[in-house]
Formats: sequence, C-alpha cells, structure tokens
Amino acid sequence: MNANTQHDIGKLLLRVTLGVLVLLHGLAKLNGGMAGIVRMVEARGFHGALGYGVLLGEVVGPLMLIAGFHARIGGALVFVNMLFAIVLVHLGQLGSFNSQGGWSLELQAMYLVGGLAVALLGPGRFSVNER
Repeated sequence: MNANTQHDIGKLLLRVTLGVLVLLHGLAKLNGGMAGIVRMVEARGFHGALGYGVLLGEVVGPLMLIAGFHARIGGALVFVNMLFAIVLVHLGQLGSFNSQGGWSLELQAMYLVGGLAVALLGPGRFSVNER
C-alpha cells in the first residue's frame, strides 16, 4: 500500500467517524424537537431562526462528510456548529475538568478540530467527488 492510499484511508476514517458521531447528536435533536434550541438561542439575544443552523452543522454537514460530497464544506459546517455550541452552551466549562480528570470540553474540541481538519485536508480519493 503506497503513502497516497494510506493518506486517503486516513481521511476516509476521519470524515466517516466524525460524520457518524456528530450526526447522532443531530438526529437526537431532531427527535427531541428544535424548540429548546430556538429558546436557548433567543435567550442569548440572537434571532430564533439561527437555532435551526444546528441542522446544517449536525445533520447536513455530517451527511456530506460520510458521503464525501463537498466534504470540505461539510467539515466547515461542523466546525462552525461547534464554535456556536461552545460559545452558547459550554463556555462556562472552558477551564474545568471532568470527574475522570479530562478536560470538560474534550468531545467538543475533537469535533471542532476534526471538522477543521477535514475542511483543510479534503475528503481524499474514497469520496463522492473528492472535494
């Protein structure tokens, strides 16, 4: 197996894993309804319609990642979604640790940086359109 194939397999693993894990969060939000998210966004002074952006970052973007269809855009959607999630929901946990000694935002950080990595690296050869 040559180095290019290994890189493409690594990109495939990154984007499919990130896509599936973030999609599960999006599907849970769809199942539970969007009203709570809209209220939270409004409570922070933003227009409630912005709350529906979570569907882009947690449903549309992850589906793009899984398929490798314009995966750079999908990665960027996940990245922006996680920026909003950290600022709107998790900012108070920025300097705290969980009960196992890990950073309280380690999951959010992995999703944030994973989305940025796919946006920068691209999807690799094993994707719908290699962009």
